[in-house]
Amino acid sequence: MRKKRLLRALIYLFISGVLFVFFANYRVYSVSKSFIYDDLNKLPINQTALLLGTSKVLKNGQKNQYFENRVSACFDLYQSKKIKYILISGDNSRKEYNEPEDMKQALIQRGVPEDCIYLDYAGFDTYDSVLRANKIFGQTRFIVVSQKFHNQRAVYIARRNGFNAFGYNAKDVKKMSGLKTKIREYFACAKAYLEVLVGVDPYFLGEKIPIP
Repeated sequence: MRKKRLLRALIYLFISGVLFVFFANYRVYSVSKSFIYDDLNKLPINQTALLLGTSKVLKNGQKNQYFENRVSACFDLYQSKKIKYILISGDNSRKEYNEPEDMKQALIQRGVPEDCIYLDYAGFDTYDSVLRANKIFGQTRFIVVSQKFHNQRAVYIARRNGFNAFGYNAKDVKKMSGLKTKIREYFACAKAYLEVLVGVDPYFLGEKIPIP
C-alpha cells in the first residue's frame, strides 16, 4: 500500500513537472512573440545590440554554426545602421575560454570598429546577460541577437524586468544539428520563468560600464 502511494505521488510529481515546463514555454513564447523579428527592415532602430555569446568551435573541433550565424546577423544590424554599439555578453570563466573576445574579433574582421564594441565577460547565462546589460551597462532598450528560440527567452526576461527589448533572429542551424540544443531550451525556458518569478540577481555584478 505504501509503495502504491509513493508511486502515485511520483507520477503526479512527474506530470506536474511536465505541465510546468510546457506552461513556462508557453508564457515565454506569448510574452516575446510580438517583439521578435526575422525581417531586418521591420526592426526598430536602437542604440545597442546585445549579442549573446556561444563557443567558437564545437567539442569535435568543428566550427560552431550558432556562433557564425549570430556574428553575421549582428554585423548586418551594424551595417544597416540599425544600431550604433554592440554589447557582447558571454562566458569567460576560464582563461582559455573567452566567448566575448572571440565574437569581438570575428566582428572586427568583418569591419566593425573596435570602439563600437563593449564586452561583458560575466554573461554566464542568458538571465545574467540580460540583467547585466541594464545593471552594469545602463541599457534599458536594446536588440538581442541570437537564434529565434534563444531570443524568445532573452526578450521574455528583458520585458518582464521592464526593459524595452527586441530580438533579431540569426539564421538557425540544421534541425538534426541543433536538436540537442532545442530540447535543452525547453528546460532553459522553465528556469528563466522561475528566475523572473523569484527575481534573482545576476551571479556577478561589479563596477558600472556605461555605454554612451
